[in-house]
Amino acid sequence: MDKKNALRAGALAAGTTLMMLLMSSPALALTRDDGDDPGDGLSVIDTLGLYVAAPIVLFLVIAGLVMVLDKSRKQPKRG
Repeated sequence: MDKKNALRAGALAAGTTLMMLLMSSPALALTRDDGDDPGDGLSVIDTLGLYVAAPIVLFLVIAGLVMVLDKSRKQPKRG
């Protein structure tokens, strides 16, 4: 890839990222809607448990079940 194409690709990526950031308008998140009733926020421990520990535990449980229930091991020959 020559220098001109690399510069063009970088400019396109930067422009796309900038447009996405400008169009997302996070300032509108501060405006409450009718019927909006947010609950209490999560603590650090709750957040880590929900988004870090729970997926790891779920992955380990699924991996363990797959290994335990795996039927592809060599079966003793019959007959």
